[in-house]
Amino acid sequence: MTKLELGHRGEAWEPGCLRAVAGELLFTFLFVFIGVASTITAGKAAGGAGEAAAVTAAAMAQALVVAVLATAGFHVSGGHLNPASPPSSRAPPWRCLLLRCLTGGSATPVHALADGVGPVQGVAAEAVFTFTLLLVICATILDPRRAAQPGTGPLLTGLLVGANTVAGGALTGASMNPARSFGPALATGEWAHHWVYWVGPLAGGPLAVVAYELLFMDVEDAGGAHPAAAAGVK
Repeated sequence: MTKLELGHRGEAWEPGCLRAVAGELLFTFLFVFIGVASTITAGKAAGGAGEAAAVTAAAMAQALVVAVLATAGFHVSGGHLNPASPPSSRAPPWRCLLLRCLTGGSATPVHALADGVGPVQGVAAEAVFTFTLLLVICATILDPRRAAQPGTGPLLTGLLVGANTVAGGALTGASMNPARSFGPALATGEWAHHWVYWVGPLAGGPLAVVAYELLFMDVEDAGGAHPAAAAGVK
């Protein structure tokens, strides 16, 4: 049966785990901080140019910060930056999750559903965006047969984040990341439909890993472990 490998209690105090927690804490803080700051700046800089320019600028910033920070943190903790990402073999999963979310929300932009977008539609949109994100991660980072050259996975992931932000920024904000939504919501006290940004990504992310394994991977592939194994899934 497929399941997530959560590790054991004593693992939390091992040096490797502590380094991974510190790495995820730092890189996720930077991701949320820069993401929020870029949204504020893009909104102000767009001025009369309108919402489209602001969304495009924010998307470019999100793409760049994901590509850079995921690359920087990959050898330390897996460079997840995202609770919806599959835990890799480089870092114990779900460690210090709320702590890293709490420390990234020092500014005001909060993910919210656009007018005319209901909660069910929001969950579906976030699930689809996160599904595509995790599918790219599986194909470019976790799959041992990946065609992409080593080191290009985070870049391609960042580009996909930017594309999804352009596609869904005006609908749900295209969070794809509970940590990105939780910090600003906590800082501002605005919790309207916040659950959407947990349910959607946490449904779409694992589904992408399972779908990739079932559709594109041969369990008996001699080339190495399939994405689920690399992600700590059995």
